[in-house]
Amino acid sequence: MRLHHLELTGFGPFRERQSVDFEAFERDGIFLIAGRTGAGKSSILDGVCFALYGSVPRYESGDKRLRSDHCDPEDPTEVRLEFTVGDRRWRVTRAPEYQRPSRRGGGLTTEPTRAELEELVDGVWVGRAGKPRDVGLLLDEVLGLNAQQFQQVILLAQNRFSRFLLASGAERQSLLRALFGTRRYEEYARELGERSKAAQHELDALGERARTLLDQAERLIAAQEPVAAERVEAPPVDLTARRAAVELGEQRALYRLDTLAHERAAADDTRAVAEAAHAERVALAKAQQELGRAHERLTVLEEAGAQIAVDRRRLQHARAAEVLRAPLEAALAADDAAATSNAAVASAEAAWQRVAAGSGEEVVADLAELVERLTGDLAVWTAALTHEAALVQGEAQVRDASTEATRLETDIVALDAQRAQVPAELARLDAELEAEREAAARRDPARSRQEETASRLAAAEEAARLAAAQREAEISHRDAAAAAATAAAAVARLLQRRLDGYAGELATTLVDGEPCAVCGSTAHPSPAEPADEPVTDEMLAAAEVERDATARDERRASDAAKAARERHAEAAARAGGQTVEVLRTQLAAATEEFADAERAVARRDALAARHAELAALDADAEASRTGLVDLLVAARTRIAALTATVDAARQAAGAARGEYASVAERVAHVTALRDAARAAADARADAERAATRAVQARTDADERIAASVFADAAEATAALLKPADMEALAERISSHDTQLAVTRARVLELELELAGAPAGPVDTAASRAALDAADAARTAALRAERDAHTAVERLRDLALQIDDAYAGVAARAADAAAIARLADTVAGRAPNTMKMDLETFVLAAELEEIVAAANMRLSDMSSGRYRLQHTDARAARGAASGLGLEIMDAFTGQARPAQSLSGGETFLASLALALGLAEVVTARAGGVRLDTLFVDEGFGSLDEETLDLAMRTLDELRQGGRMVGVISHVAAMKEQLPAQLAVEATPHGPSVIRQDDVARV
Repeated sequence: MRLHHLELTGFGPFRERQSVDFEAFERDGIFLIAGRTGAGKSSILDGVCFALYGSVPRYESGDKRLRSDHCDPEDPTEVRLEFTVGDRRWRVTRAPEYQRPSRRGGGLTTEPTRAELEELVDGVWVGRAGKPRDVGLLLDEVLGLNAQQFQQVILLAQNRFSRFLLASGAERQSLLRALFGTRRYEEYARELGERSKAAQHELDALGERARTLLDQAERLIAAQEPVAAERVEAPPVDLTARRAAVELGEQRALYRLDTLAHERAAADDTRAVAEAAHAERVALAKAQQELGRAHERLTVLEEAGAQIAVDRRRLQHARAAEVLRAPLEAALAADDAAATSNAAVASAEAAWQRVAAGSGEEVVADLAELVERLTGDLAVWTAALTHEAALVQGEAQVRDASTEATRLETDIVALDAQRAQVPAELARLDAELEAEREAAARRDPARSRQEETASRLAAAEEAARLAAAQREAEISHRDAAAAAATAAAAVARLLQRRLDGYAGELATTLVDGEPCAVCGSTAHPSPAEPADEPVTDEMLAAAEVERDATARDERRASDAAKAARERHAEAAARAGGQTVEVLRTQLAAATEEFADAERAVARRDALAARHAELAALDADAEASRTGLVDLLVAARTRIAALTATVDAARQAAGAARGEYASVAERVAHVTALRDAARAAADARADAERAATRAVQARTDADERIAASVFADAAEATAALLKPADMEALAERISSHDTQLAVTRARVLELELELAGAPAGPVDTAASRAALDAADAARTAALRAERDAHTAVERLRDLALQIDDAYAGVAARAADAAAIARLADTVAGRAPNTMKMDLETFVLAAELEEIVAAANMRLSDMSSGRYRLQHTDARAARGAASGLGLEIMDAFTGQARPAQSLSGGETFLASLALALGLAEVVTARAGGVRLDTLFVDEGFGSLDEETLDLAMRTLDELRQGGRMVGVISHVAAMKEQLPAQLAVEATPHGPSVIRQDDVARV
């Protein structure tokens, strides 16, 4: 992995956009990030880590702490990083969550966390992910390291520099696994374990299956041989003996099956004989019973013969009379029709005479001529009837039209009276509207004065609140400044005490006869006394941490006090220098003035609406009057037309009415007279035709009866039957004849069949009992044979399955044992005495190479005293072994834990280990290539000679194109590293990054 370019905006101590071009340091290979304490050197590494992982290595309080305190609310916060992994170049942009001014209205709104990941493809940046979660998931795949691992091998941050050296075996395994891609060995171990479990399960299943099959066979044998099973005291335990017992049971089952087959065949023969004998006896008994029933039926049929003869004669007379049914019915119908016609003639004649007498009409013999004359008169008077009906309707329409014309004249007069008042009302509204417009024109100025006064009042109230906050900020600044001065003085005192105690420390190393390291003298007449309380590196480091912390607190308090002063001054300026009480009085007056103007606006709008409404109503009234005049003219025209029509209809109806009250009455009277004459004429004609038909029908019926077997019409009519009765009678006769013939034939057949048989009834009970006994014996024999056959087949099948199961057990046992031993060994279980699994074994070999590479540098930096040593000693409490590290001290010849090193020694060992790790990982194909390395502080704990050794070690890393960034405020490093990146704090607070073509000393 190699970094190219970093941009920081509103991040940490940086307010404006700051850029870092890492490619400018590729030629030097190693560069220094320099600056005063607290300027923001480590914030550059924070930006790198935040861009890649969304978190920073120095604190865990979340990304809300990442926004610069120097940012104004509207300033953005963003980090952008370009880097290369393998042969693919990426650009990631992240922004933490922070507060910004709302775009709508006042107040603040939360700007959410955002992230974007792009890839450079053919010179064009192509988006790959646009949400924080998606970016994080994709970067996990691209980088191959999580944030913790990244901070252990690439970004060696403050307080985490020695983490890999001092890590536990499990933590070190997690990092090495990610760096070297050895998870596949863990998968190998897991797969072997699963295969071992599967093999053992398969072996157990095969053995259990064989035992289950033996149990089934033994239970089957015991069920087939209950007597033999009772004699056996216990089943054999040996599997071979159990298998032999199953084979013996199979042979016995075969013998038993053969015996039962012979018994079943004998039962079949016995049943066949019994069945034939019983069938013969049953047939004789059935024939005897049927012959008795046939004699009984024949007697009943012969007794019914006399009645059947009577029915047969009755049926013959009914069929003869059926031929005469139609002529007889026709004659009766014709006589009835003639009588009905005669009665109708009498009734019609009487009705005609009554109507003629009532109308004064003369009774004439030729009614057809009278009907024709009256029909012609009715045609003329019916036409006049239409004029009479139209006369009534026309007179009603004339009255309605006259009423409508009168109403229209009244409406026009009333409308004219109302419109006469409109001009005066419009003039009054115009005068009032002009006065209200002048008052409403003052609304906008009043609103502006009210809003301005309210804003100034809010600013005055804010200034009052900020005055208290300013006083608290000033007090906090004073206290923080005092604490910072005290901490700085404490550091100075410790440094002075340490300088004063150097002589005493040196005196403890003097030996008589050996030269002094300072003056070279071999005589030491008065060595200095060592200090009572020597100043240790830990005491000095703790005091420096306290000094730096109080200095940061003092800067934050100073910035807060400055910001409080600026906010108070800005609020007081917006208030215009006036007090809250004065502004409140002014706001009340402005509010009242604005309310008056608002009321004037409402009155103005109401008057304008009333004026417009009245003018619109007047225009509508004018249009309505025009419409009413048009309607009045049309009504008068319609009245004239209707009057002329009514007069014409009145004249036509008068001529047709005659001496009657109305035309309708005359038409109704004449219509009744004509209809009565027509009915009498029609009745006379119908009577004549009916008499003729009656004579013809009676003559035809008499002729047909004379030619039949009947003496007269009454006898023929009495012989007639209904069709259903005649059909039922024929069916009864036919059925009797058929049953009689069939019964006689069956009696003859049965008597021939029973010739020679015993006269008494045949008994079938004994033959039935013999058949039932034979059938039961055969059923039992069949069931026993079937059960024996099933047992033989089942035993034969179980024997084959038992042999197959035990053959599988023997073949699988050796394989399962070998797989189990291999799986346990790979997983770190017995017989693996080191408790080291396969992946740990591979990582241990990699760790040995890392230690070897690290020792090449640690030996030089520690002047040959210290050497890292890999240990595969078993860990306590069953923990995984194989990835331990310890320190071999050449002065004592003993190995000791890495935690026992001092601060400077831990730094050297950690640096050597980190460099060795980077070298080995980079050399591995398929692993993570570490082309960039950062070291944040720690050099201040080294003496001058050791620092030179460490710098020479770092300088060697430039081989192979690797780039190392070092953060330190040690002055000697500024002299040794020409390529530098300067971080400076400006007088106003925010820091800036100076690169300027790579500053060189």
